[in-house]
Amino acid sequence: MPATFRLTLAQLNPVLGALAANAAAAHAAWQAGRDGGANMVALSEMFITGYQTQDLIVKPAFAFAAMAQIEALAKTCADGPALGIGGPHLASDGQLFNAYYICQGGRITATVLKHELPNDGVFDEKRIFASAPLQGPYAVGPLRIGTPICEDAWHTDVAETLAETGAQILLVPNGSPYHRAKQEVRLRLMRARVAETGLPLVYLNMVGGQDDQVFDGASFVLNPDGSLAAQLPQFETALVHIDFDETPDGWRARPAPVATLPDAYEADYTAMVLSLRDYMGKTGFKKAVLGLSGGVDSALVAAIAADALGPENLRCVMLPSRFTSAASLEDATAVARAIGCRLDTVPISGPQEASLAALGDLFAGTPEGLTEENLQSRLRGLLLMALSNKFGEMLLTTGNKSEMAVGYCTIYGDMNGGYNPLKDLYKTRVFETCRWRNAHHRAFMLAPAGVLIPPSVIDKPPSAELRENQRDDDSLPPYPVLDAILDGLVDRDCSVADLVAEGFDAATVKRIEHLLYLAEYKRYQSPPGTRLTARAFGTDRRYPIVNRWRDAP
Repeated sequence: MPATFRLTLAQLNPVLGALAANAAAAHAAWQAGRDGGANMVALSEMFITGYQTQDLIVKPAFAFAAMAQIEALAKTCADGPALGIGGPHLASDGQLFNAYYICQGGRITATVLKHELPNDGVFDEKRIFASAPLQGPYAVGPLRIGTPICEDAWHTDVAETLAETGAQILLVPNGSPYHRAKQEVRLRLMRARVAETGLPLVYLNMVGGQDDQVFDGASFVLNPDGSLAAQLPQFETALVHIDFDETPDGWRARPAPVATLPDAYEADYTAMVLSLRDYMGKTGFKKAVLGLSGGVDSALVAAIAADALGPENLRCVMLPSRFTSAASLEDATAVARAIGCRLDTVPISGPQEASLAALGDLFAGTPEGLTEENLQSRLRGLLLMALSNKFGEMLLTTGNKSEMAVGYCTIYGDMNGGYNPLKDLYKTRVFETCRWRNAHHRAFMLAPAGVLIPPSVIDKPPSAELRENQRDDDSLPPYPVLDAILDGLVDRDCSVADLVAEGFDAATVKRIEHLLYLAEYKRYQSPPGTRLTARAFGTDRRYPIVNRWRDAP
């Protein structure tokens, strides 16, 4: 009779550094696979350690501890299916590899070492790991499996070598972080591998937030014709059995459930919720606090935080000054009431007057201006941090990518905080994301359904309310224009001439470019935030603080 093979895919959420807990999760997945009649249970890249480890993995004690956990797992998973799990491999000559271990019969029977090391975007693996020689497949029961590890499958050499040396399917364990439209890139590249090799391919990705990165799962299985045999959900853990049959034309995956993946707005929102939930949970925080101004940014962060943590675990604080409008007070109250979270009011007029009095002799004879405006923001940051310290609530920052780009945020003021879900979301997308959340509710959201952010919050002209009748467009282009210029300068690396050719005013582009470079020192001191694009501020885009270069006009 033709042979069959059941592969159990464990799309799980490891915690970086929690070696014993990750091993326990792997063992539970293995038991589920055994109960389901699996021949093999597969977990993702570097699962035992969590991912990305950055320089932690370079510490020999950590690498040895991770390897010991895998050796122990091999012994406890002796009576049942094979187990595939990612982890480090520290060789006797001191070289460190990104590895994938195959455990069978109580021992490690194969150790696959990563060949292609990514060194772009958020990845810096050439600095950490050694590149291994090309390897052949390993055997599990009736099947010879080739395992390109993550980046290995983005290039032709590893998969082709595995096919040429007898692999019958390809199993690709990944630690692939989310950015907008990433799934289309994955599918295109993996379809290229199956077209080149004629082999079925299993793309197994992890789930969960790790600092600024979000791993979105969305694992899938392709047959050699490029057809989708299975699609696991995005941003959710899952354990799915995939059955393969030996046919006259080679091994083929049977059809399995195909999950519907969210659109771009839902995916971004889900990523922000998941990243905040995991950042809080994995660092031990249960409650959050934020300044709720009545503006659109803080309202969206409040909605995200309530969806991530539950409204009962969110404290919003209104910190009015004499410039705060009655409409802003009403809007903040409406947002907190709709979400169902606590709202406290702490006026800053008294602290502001006391601060100006303390500085009065030194400021005498100087005109009021930006210094006095920023003092308000810094007083708010100080008071919010006091609440954070007193009650153990993580302070959330609410600045969007547009503001972070041009420096329209106050260091040691509204930039105070532990995490910023909006850090990679331009202002124009903030508006649209608010509208999306008002119109949609999903099972992962812990806040109520319905309109959480009233139209009055979304539609009013944006303002920091640090002086009378202040509006953002007094000193910045309208946000659709600003964001389009920033998309060119930041996300597409366009020159000033490129943007002028696209129809933007040359003086405006030059001014935005200057503000972008000038604000680099602020971004170096900003809290981490959810990565949503391939050009997020941080690891994706590394610019010097001291920089006198400007593009030609």
